[in-house]
Amino acid sequence: MMATNEVPVPGRQVPGIHHRRVGDILVTAISDGFLDGSLAALQNIEEDEAGRLLREAFRPSAGRRTSVNTFLIRSGGRACLVDTGCGRTLQSSAGRVFDNLDAAGVSAAVIDTILLTHMHPDHSNGLSDPSGTALFPNAEICLHEAELGYWTADQNAGTEDYFDTARQQLAPYRDRLRAFASEVEVFPGVTSVPLPGHTPGHTGYLIASGGQTLLIWGDIVHAPEIQVPRPDVTLAFDVDPVLAEATRRRMFDRVASERLAFTGMHLHFPGWSHLTTGDGSYRLVPDAWSHDL
Repeated sequence: MMATNEVPVPGRQVPGIHHRRVGDILVTAISDGFLDGSLAALQNIEEDEAGRLLREAFRPSAGRRTSVNTFLIRSGGRACLVDTGCGRTLQSSAGRVFDNLDAAGVSAAVIDTILLTHMHPDHSNGLSDPSGTALFPNAEICLHEAELGYWTADQNAGTEDYFDTARQQLAPYRDRLRAFASEVEVFPGVTSVPLPGHTPGHTGYLIASGGQTLLIWGDIVHAPEIQVPRPDVTLAFDVDPVLAEATRRRMFDRVASERLAFTGMHLHFPGWSHLTTGDGSYRLVPDAWSHDL
């Protein structure tokens, strides 16, 4: 018997948002989509071995499919965003921050602070549009002083696209930039955590309220199936690969020993996770989906 009414089929996935409560602070994972890249960017590992680790984790093994996440923090009646994603300048699979902010019921105009982990284009190209207009009209931009100095140093001008793009993204905010050093409270209940290596001022953010904590660790890993069991694997994008590896190992030890909940920009969305250690290796344990708010 033929059905009289055709069942509708969705043309797109559900919005990429998920909330997590940290005491009195609400943190919302906001997906910017994903980027596809080559395994050749991985260092200290053969491509065949990297592909094997991906296949064993039931992931595509011909290349890297990397989630791009940002995080909305609502605290004390204010809103901030940690990183801004790729904008519309990279791959068509990314640049979805603003659609997903809309789905979360938050407009760019109400965000008063942008916390940058670092200035690579998949983290900061959502700051402004190609015409040079700030996409967050009321936001102050906060980043580590070493990060600001690295991307704006005169000797780096014109040396590669990343440096020129970083300047273009920051230009509309030149009168509302705040650089910080070391570990300081940068937003109510949010403290900066310097994590140098991937870039000179690469920074994580520790959220604490009501006896609960959550660490946003930025780009400690780009390919979790590979770099969690093999923390020695670095990326071609690491400014200082040796320091990046040392920082990764230090943070792995910290989150494992403290049983600290964490998330990151390139963990599979929404990214909420824990890390365990044993027999000299690490294991990533994604948190179960939470229905509570």
